[in-house]
Amino acid sequence: MGGGFFAYLQRLEMLAFFSGYPLIYLFVQFIAGSPSLKNKTIRGFTSLLPSGYALVGTLYLGLQLRNLYPGFTLQNIEHAIPQPFLNIWGLLSILFWIPVISKKPVLSMLHSLVFFFIIIGDLISQLTGVNSDRNILKNDMRIYSVSILLNLAAFIFVALITFSLNFRKKKRKS
Repeated sequence: MGGGFFAYLQRLEMLAFFSGYPLIYLFVQFIAGSPSLKNKTIRGFTSLLPSGYALVGTLYLGLQLRNLYPGFTLQNIEHAIPQPFLNIWGLLSILFWIPVISKKPVLSMLHSLVFFFIIIGDLISQLTGVNSDRNILKNDMRIYSVSILLNLAAFIFVALITFSLNFRKKKRKS
């Protein structure tokens, strides 16, 4: 991982934004794929998953811009971003606002698995005894819980906005 304390904090930021999405994705897919549901509206929620993920990515971009605000110099950016690959990977989630990319919801889930596997890696290192610091796993689980809530809130927000816009459109037609 490298970089020390600030790299660890940045990693926790990324986990807070992106690691909980696979669970939300699987939950929505499970609910929408239930054979007992005949409602087309519920099944259509799966197409909103990438937009919720893109909203989370946009919030992450806002946090990064806020953290870099005093000076957008190259030296400041290099100092503030000790893990540029993961940071860029997280920012790529904004691409799910593009309709062509968001038509395949599985791509958003695959994108977020990188961050989920970081938590799995910490869990495995804890179980195998490679890392004996229990605080890392406790922090990961707390952050994972926050990430689940954040991704769920983003999905619900996108679903409510989409539902209200569709309702307004139907109301105008009649």
